[in-house]
Amino acid sequence: MSITTTDKSLELALKAVEVSIEKKAFNPVILKLQEISIITDFFIIVTGYSATQNRAIADAIEIALKEYGLKFKREGYEDARWILMDYLDIVIHIFREEEREFYNLEALWGDATKIDITDIYHPGVE
Repeated sequence: MSITTTDKSLELALKAVEVSIEKKAFNPVILKLQEISIITDFFIIVTGYSATQNRAIADAIEIALKEYGLKFKREGYEDARWILMDYLDIVIHIFREEEREFYNLEALWGDATKIDITDIYHPGVE
């Protein structure tokens, strides 16, 4: 990946997290996978309280990233316990809390670097 592609991927990842936070998602994480996998540059993992909220998060991300002109695939929208949005360079996982704990992607991809998002995520602050 070129630096330009990496920068654009990170920009998309940060935008997805920012939008999810606006929809009250919690515990957002960005995992940088470039050095350890060829499947994608970044995983974005967020949690919502309900299926309705998870769909709202997915809808908001779709609208926000549409301006970049990217095509994506989405799975799990109807049930909304785990919505996966695949934009190739970034893959977004929107979980209900139980599913996030069960699948534990952060542990599965434990070798990935966590991107610091403290500039945009302040838990407990409205």
